[in-house]
Amino acid sequence: MKRNMPKNKLNDLTNKEWLKFQKSWFIHNPPPRKKGVLMHPAKFPETMAQEFIEFFTKRGETVLDPMAGTGSTLVAALRAGRNSYGIELNPKYAKIAGQIIAEERKALCTATAHRKSEIENLTSEIINGDAAQITNYQLPTIDYVLTSPPYWDMLRARGAETQKKRRAANLDVHYSDDPNDLGNITDYEEFLARLIEIYKGLKPLLRPKAYLTIIVKNVKKGGKMYPLAWDIGRELGKWYTLKDEKIWLQDNQPLAPFGLGSAWVSNTFHHYCLQFRNE
Repeated sequence: MKRNMPKNKLNDLTNKEWLKFQKSWFIHNPPPRKKGVLMHPAKFPETMAQEFIEFFTKRGETVLDPMAGTGSTLVAALRAGRNSYGIELNPKYAKIAGQIIAEERKALCTATAHRKSEIENLTSEIINGDAAQITNYQLPTIDYVLTSPPYWDMLRARGAETQKKRRAANLDVHYSDDPNDLGNITDYEEFLARLIEIYKGLKPLLRPKAYLTIIVKNVKKGGKMYPLAWDIGRELGKWYTLKDEKIWLQDNQPLAPFGLGSAWVSNTFHHYCLQFRNE
């Protein structure tokens, strides 16, 4: 006798697709970045974002990224058939995000003619503003948050090899010079406190039991590791329920001989995808 399966209240996935996503780690090597998003010094791939969005929402629901950058979350939401909103402090990145989203919408309407009406009716709105003031933007009820914070002020570490290459190519090496930009805070505890306040401030917008996924990693500075991912889990867990984690692994990155012959310094090619729920 075929056993009756419970109704899927969370997403539109099959049981097989659900089970596959439950693995606690995954390898995702993103495709090459387009010219516009290459200007942004740190982003997560749309292909990966779409997998999270399709697990934590149903078609037609609404996704938010309070630190949207060049719009990865909104592009992924559009592909997945979800409404989306993004807040971005830097006007240059907000403009780039708007252009990329418009191009994506046009491409999807052309490539998937059977979805044209659905795609045209989806909201994909980038707001040039401060996530710390998010309740001022009259957003609708949010079903899911997918975001990644600045990794403290690490983008201002001038000695990093990646930063040298980006300077040589005339690309941005930090987010902005705006005093409200958390990436400009030099004190770790102040940075952490202000970041947690932003995430706490999302609570009035979220529907009950909405999930928040925060993609983050621990950072190294001055010969010491700062457990940013773990600190976010601990501090934000006082306001939302920390449900679980997934580990994002990248196995196509070149190794660098950090500390060779003298000290242990790892090549860090993993991120924590922390899952919180609004309970």
